[in-house]
Amino acid sequence: MTFAAEAPRALVTGASGFIGSHLIDRLSREGWQIAAIARPASASSLAPLPSVAKVYTYTGQTSEVVEAVAEFRPTTVFHLGSLFLAQHNTDQIDALISSNILFGTQLLEAMRLAQIQTLVNTGTAWQSFRGDGYEPVNLYAATKQAFEDLLLYYVETAGLKAITLRLFDTYGPNDTRRKLLALLIDLLRMGEPLGMSPGEQILDLTHVDDICRAFLHAASLLQGSEASRHEVYAVSNEERHTLREVVAIFEDVAKQPLPITFGTRAYRDREVMVPWQGTRLPGWHAKISLREGLRRLLLEENLLPAEL
Repeated sequence: MTFAAEAPRALVTGASGFIGSHLIDRLSREGWQIAAIARPASASSLAPLPSVAKVYTYTGQTSEVVEAVAEFRPTTVFHLGSLFLAQHNTDQIDALISSNILFGTQLLEAMRLAQIQTLVNTGTAWQSFRGDGYEPVNLYAATKQAFEDLLLYYVETAGLKAITLRLFDTYGPNDTRRKLLALLIDLLRMGEPLGMSPGEQILDLTHVDDICRAFLHAASLLQGSEASRHEVYAVSNEERHTLREVVAIFEDVAKQPLPITFGTRAYRDREVMVPWQGTRLPGWHAKISLREGLRRLLLEENLLPAEL
């Protein structure tokens, strides 16, 4: 198969996920030629998309990744694929290591062999539980750090140029994850009482459209640089709120109180009370305020009149 040489080419992992699917749409609108590499279940859902020129199926073999990178020859690899587990069970360790460390290392090796040098990687703010140093909140965060350590080897020996974007909480339309805003939307629809923690933990919520802009901006920074390097940046909203404040803003946008009782549940083990700060991605800032993002989300869910 041959691909157009004039358009920038993006190889995306995690393309069927929440952020990945939005990134595919954004890349397509920006004129990128797109390929994805995915496990069989995800590959079948991506194949019909007209914006994706090629879907490579991954079943765990290094050779599959090597062949995909060699054939497509991406301008930039966007690595979003991972297995997220807030808390793991013993029988999930193999899958966690395979998804978050093995697959990424196979990708780096494939890039080395094909002499593809530009990578935008995805990390998590949970790599720092307290303060600025490395202190993983959970095993998922530890695997993300382990991959960054492996990435450093390829930066130093294969000349890779990489930026890791560490993400906080994300939200937006078509999000099937059972996170805070999904719970609030369910409450708005059904009105069943919900008990929550005391609600003093600080949240950093960024709209997925701003997240996608960050990925493209990071790619642009790398393409404008000759030197091999790995830099880590926070994709963080300047607007941070406690959980209680987020609920209050949601209620105000929705024009409806929610049946929530704070303090009936304990904070979960290793609850992040104050998120990592980090160095924000240079030249990027969030454009969508939480209030505006919630308004858009509720409009998408048909929970606000169109004129509001």
